[in-house]
Amino acid sequence: MTEPLDLARRLVAAAARITAFTGAGISAESGIPTYRGAGGLWREYDPAKFADIEYFREDPSYYWRFFRDVRYRAIADARPNAGHLALAELERRGKLQAVVTQNIDGLHQAAGSRRVYELHGNTRFIDCLDCGATYDFAAIHEQVRTELPPRCRACGGRLKPRVVFFGEALPERALRAAEAVVASCDLLLVVGSTLQVHPAAALPPMAKQIGARIVIVNVGPTAMDHLADAFLDGPAGTILPRLLEPPGASPR
Repeated sequence: MTEPLDLARRLVAAAARITAFTGAGISAESGIPTYRGAGGLWREYDPAKFADIEYFREDPSYYWRFFRDVRYRAIADARPNAGHLALAELERRGKLQAVVTQNIDGLHQAAGSRRVYELHGNTRFIDCLDCGATYDFAAIHEQVRTELPPRCRACGGRLKPRVVFFGEALPERALRAAEAVVASCDLLLVVGSTLQVHPAAALPPMAKQIGARIVIVNVGPTAMDHLADAFLDGPAGTILPRLLEPPGASPR
């Protein structure tokens, strides 16, 4: 019987139009905490407050304290890990057509991936809800040290990170592009997502329906393991570089 790793290598080697779908797990090795796992953000901070758009409108200070004390440092210190770099290498080789991600950290772009669709936005950009001015998150971090909530320097308006809060719709352009690259792939490579919520939960069935193969890389089981041609249990930074090796490569 073919081992899952070697089967996954064979699927990657045979594929010509890979679409990668990534969740928080791929960035955990870069020091960014996940949401649902042990020690995840939702165990320490109430998502009904820091991630809900209605609560943000009522009391933006709660989110900005979270940004100042947790989010900024995690993002500022994070660097792409071997998993991000492996996906960028697959793109460089002409095999990976796009990365669809739930992550908001910008690490895929930092690793060199060029075609990235961010379903939940990017926390590195801050927008004024009133005049539309845009700021880099590092500049806003300096402001939130002394002022909560921070205000737009141009108009004094409300500032919000360019991320999707609970109660907000996903960005239509990114969502449609994500659906298109999944619908056209011959291999869906899922990395670091439990595939429990939509749109993540909808992507493997969509890929399966068009006859694409599915490889899942995650620490622990996911909700869609039954659809996978190969499931690899482990960290992305360890497993993804091994998928670049030729089938039959010796184990390490």
